[in-house]
Amino acid sequence: MIRDASSPVPSLGKDLLGLEPLSTDQIQLILDTAEPFKEVSERAIKKVPTLRGKTIVNLFYEASTRTRIAFEFAEKRLSADTVNIAAAGSSVEKGESLVDTARNLEAMRIDMVVVRHPSSGAAAFLADRIASNVINAGDGWHEHPTQGLLDLLTIRDKFGRIDGLKVCICGDILHSRVARSNIWGLLKLGAAVAVCGPRSLLPRGIEELGVQVFGRPEEAIEWADVLNVLRLQLERMQGGYIPSLGEFYRVFGITQERLDRAPRDLLILHPGPMNRGVEIDSRVADGPHSVILQQVTNGIAVRMAVLYLLAGGTPERADVSKGEG
Repeated sequence: MIRDASSPVPSLGKDLLGLEPLSTDQIQLILDTAEPFKEVSERAIKKVPTLRGKTIVNLFYEASTRTRIAFEFAEKRLSADTVNIAAAGSSVEKGESLVDTARNLEAMRIDMVVVRHPSSGAAAFLADRIASNVINAGDGWHEHPTQGLLDLLTIRDKFGRIDGLKVCICGDILHSRVARSNIWGLLKLGAAVAVCGPRSLLPRGIEELGVQVFGRPEEAIEWADVLNVLRLQLERMQGGYIPSLGEFYRVFGITQERLDRAPRDLLILHPGPMNRGVEIDSRVADGPHSVILQQVTNGIAVRMAVLYLLAGGTPERADVSKGEG
């Protein structure tokens, strides 16, 4: 459902730290604002002057490819000036704190900070201490709001709605900030949400969030309209969560054989990077019901929308028909 244009326009406030604190109207606002920004990426000259004169710092304390590049594309397509800082090779390696780094950057008169950090709550900690807008690009096991938003947009593109759909998130839920953002966003927009994975990879008390739990992928496939398949985050595991990768694939992998027995065609999402042959079969990832590449495309539009709205823009004032020049 697209927000009624006659209703009052909500504001995102100063920062985007997660989907849990956002209202349904705020989430709808971001999705609706992303729609016109999709067209910018289809142009010969993929740029609009919307954020010309703004300076945005991408501050990444964890390795990232997709998220960092998507933010950088979004910023440049809005004509913002962009600075990329990774923890490796920066003053962080010399012991500088997160706040000191950000305050030094703010002294250079920046407008926004996009931050990824291994500690849950780091984005909120930073937002409380600097005047610049802060966007959470993933904090520990907490949230990854722009990934959740692009997943929501991709689902809405396919079905024209999210309300009433059944979405199952499969795989490593315990270590996934993507799962948490998806759960909050989907529930706020009226979807029924389930999770599926081994008990060792499900957070204790996950049911209290309002989700259903499936112990077998066959049950999830029987129930769902959409599967969002998550990778095993081996870098966050100390061992003992699963017997082996091969055993996980045998019992919980989303395979073509399992999907062939589904009562309906399922939409397949994956936030990437994929571990093919572990959580997902290549035939599924590359199959006709996969929208994994569409997720990547939508990720740029969603991040353009977030940047634009935090800079004070509204859908009514957006003019993406005007190109660079």
